[in-house]
Amino acid sequence: MFKKGKFNFLIFLLICSGALFSQNNGPNVVIIFADDMGYGDVSGLNPEARTETPNIDYLIENGITFSEAHASASVCTPSRYGLLTGRYAFRGAARRVVNGFGGPVINRDRKTLGNIFKESGYVTACIGKWHLGVEWQTKNGRKPEYLQESGKSNVDYSRPILTGPNDFGFDYSFVHTASLDMPPYLFIEDHQVVDNQIVLTSDVYESEKDNTEYAWDKKHTREGDVYWRKGVWWRKGEMSESFRIENCLSEILDNGIEYITRRKSSPFFLYLPLTGPHTPWMPTDEFQGKSPIGDYGDFILNIDHVVGEVIKALKNTGEFDNTIIVFSSDNGAYWPEEEIRLQGHDSNWGRRGQKGDVWDGGHRVPLVVHWPDEIRESFEYDGLTSLTDWYATFADFLDYDLGREEGEDSYSFLPVIKGNKEHHRNTMIHQGSNGMYAYRKGDWKYIDGLGSGGFTAPSRLEPSDNGVQGQLYNMSDNVKESQNRYDTQREMVQGMKTEMEEQIEMGRSNKN
Repeated sequence: MFKKGKFNFLIFLLICSGALFSQNNGPNVVIIFADDMGYGDVSGLNPEARTETPNIDYLIENGITFSEAHASASVCTPSRYGLLTGRYAFRGAARRVVNGFGGPVINRDRKTLGNIFKESGYVTACIGKWHLGVEWQTKNGRKPEYLQESGKSNVDYSRPILTGPNDFGFDYSFVHTASLDMPPYLFIEDHQVVDNQIVLTSDVYESEKDNTEYAWDKKHTREGDVYWRKGVWWRKGEMSESFRIENCLSEILDNGIEYITRRKSSPFFLYLPLTGPHTPWMPTDEFQGKSPIGDYGDFILNIDHVVGEVIKALKNTGEFDNTIIVFSSDNGAYWPEEEIRLQGHDSNWGRRGQKGDVWDGGHRVPLVVHWPDEIRESFEYDGLTSLTDWYATFADFLDYDLGREEGEDSYSFLPVIKGNKEHHRNTMIHQGSNGMYAYRKGDWKYIDGLGSGGFTAPSRLEPSDNGVQGQLYNMSDNVKESQNRYDTQREMVQGMKTEMEEQIEMGRSNKN
């Protein structure tokens, strides 16, 4: 939670600098970014959903739904990098997921959404899951080291981090460093660990319960990790004495609501990346047992509740109509075929694959934009949209001039928000968790390899000498990516492969 004295001092500094009462009287912006939530988990997008999301559905009914929105990569770190920088992660150091001890994957001179809002007169905040690396100080002066066997590290939690969200355009930050199944388990407020009294997870949580049954996700854990049941597990490691896994999402929500409530003037930009429904699936007591599909469905209700509380807070402050609310997710859900069969629910509804995959289930995401002062009629936009596009869109919205090496993979869809349904881009690149690339051009999708490219087995297949070398699908009549046309469309394959390689390599900066 905010330290009131610290928050008041921040306000004083902003008043003195003139930033608080900027001449820019534009709308506030809140991005609510779920973690591993599939397109089909939103009941307003999936007519067969066994999950319920009444608050997100409200945004859909009164906003714009992007039915072909995609993350540029199908896992956490590269996707978040793309959102904040408008740049494909493979152009820098963010192509792979970093753990909680990993260093920053954004260079200090690279601008983010936080920077362009701040430079445009907004007060900015990042509250929630960061997962883009921080620069820790250590007890021995070496780089951070985490020992799986003991769960301990060499990090000095009493000292502030040297690089983090506040270095990338955010006036205020309150973050967990990575996913909630990765140590260290703690909050960092404005680069200082909130509670530096450190214990081990094993000091607080038992590794298993008497009724523990293993499921498909047990493969992610090692000896000493916590595994209670499917979806409820996390790795052994260091934790603030006052931190509790089951309360993390609620603390993020409380902090976000307090930030909105204390804001007595506009405009502000709040980036609110959540820690769920990524594992561990631990909804608060209010939502336990409320879904027909167990912990995961309960947790989806909990995520939807966050959206509802943000809406309520904005209405209570009179800022609702003058606020752009964006709801999305960083990638598809981690939801294998066996869960679809078991639960009768398809988290990545209508598409093949899951989180990590280069197939659409890995990177197609829900994306809803709500802005009462501008969007007077709800509609669905079916043009290709990348999360990287937010950078150019908000730059356009703010009348901010992009530098030559800013947002290189971002295309503005501001006209769409203003009611123009004309498609704003025709191509995009995707990346699976194993590094496999896919290239979308209009209705066609080319994949430069065989296999899922990610979490679905087999992740990668070696082609036979005389067999096909990759995958090609016509998404207009085969969104399930089941009919490979690679062998019958060799000319198209070669053309798309060449274009993809040119876009990967062409004139891009080497800056992270």
